[in-house]
Amino acid sequence: MIVAGARSRRWPALARTGRLTLELCRDRAVSASSRSAAATALTADGRGPASKMSLFWRVFAANAAILIAGALVLLLAPGPVHKHAADFDVAALLIGLVIMLVVNAALLRRLFAPLERLAKRMQTADVLSASQPVLVEGAGEIRTLERSFNAMMARLEAERRDAVSHAVAAREEERRRLARGLHDEVGQSMTAVLLQLRALAVEAEPVQRARLAVAQGVVKTSLDEVRRLAQELRPEVLDHLGLASAISNLANDLERNASVRVRREIARDLPPMDARVELAIYRVAQESLTNVARHAHASDVLLSLEAADGSVVLRVVDNGRGFQGEHVEGGGLRGIRERALIANGAVVIKRGGHGGVEVRLEVPTGKS
Repeated sequence: MIVAGARSRRWPALARTGRLTLELCRDRAVSASSRSAAATALTADGRGPASKMSLFWRVFAANAAILIAGALVLLLAPGPVHKHAADFDVAALLIGLVIMLVVNAALLRRLFAPLERLAKRMQTADVLSASQPVLVEGAGEIRTLERSFNAMMARLEAERRDAVSHAVAAREEERRRLARGLHDEVGQSMTAVLLQLRALAVEAEPVQRARLAVAQGVVKTSLDEVRRLAQELRPEVLDHLGLASAISNLANDLERNASVRVRREIARDLPPMDARVELAIYRVAQESLTNVARHAHASDVLLSLEAADGSVVLRVVDNGRGFQGEHVEGGGLRGIRERALIANGAVVIKRGGHGGVEVRLEVPTGKS
């Protein structure tokens, strides 16, 4: 028990304790806010940076200030307390104040934890990825907010999938039209020119025959290039021989044109898939191998296509130079992610285990 004379000496100490507690709350709040992602947020009117202090620390600091102010008023203000000052234990008041602050912090942390988890999820949300829903663990309005966020993300992903699907379908139709035009019109015209040059060479003089032979070579090379472009625009081998043969053909083209060794692990007994899904897998493999030829400077590539647990898994792993500096997603990688979204699959693009880049696409085999 503290006597009345000692109480007068304890009041300044209590005041200093209150100030120190407030400063500690403020310092911790600033420290926590420096680690938060709200550093670049704007105020409600959009004219300046928002407060860096998280909502948890702002509420806790406000509650702590109220509790400490109440304790100071209880001790310093004249009233019934002074009549029984000898029976009043300042130490007990300090202990009670600390307990209230700890309990308040624990309750607020439990209340705001779902909000902080939801805020982090919002910062990483991407409608081009098969995202996992937020766990509905809050209470009251927070539970409603979590459910609303999950419903919003599901709706955005569905709308994005439909929009991308229509855009890609239109693009594939345009590719089919161009490929048909190259093969039927340009190809046939160049073939006719080649036959005409051969006929002229039979009746020409030796000097002219040599020049006509050079012209035939140029036309034949151009004809091969037209056929290659038509094949890239619309893979006929995919329609006629199936996905495994089409992907194996891509590996052959890479080895022939880029002098890269391709190790194939292509299963021939793939489950039946929708034509849209097969085309998405083929385009992802095509874009991945094209990136290897253009940017990777690789000498070895693993091309794997296997069936596993109701899905088909495509892997393209190279031993090239990998991502240089900060990785920025370009049009090719974004196209890969869009193809995965259309096929309801999941794609991972990361650094390979031995350098280079690994592209892994997993697509369910159920027909839609």
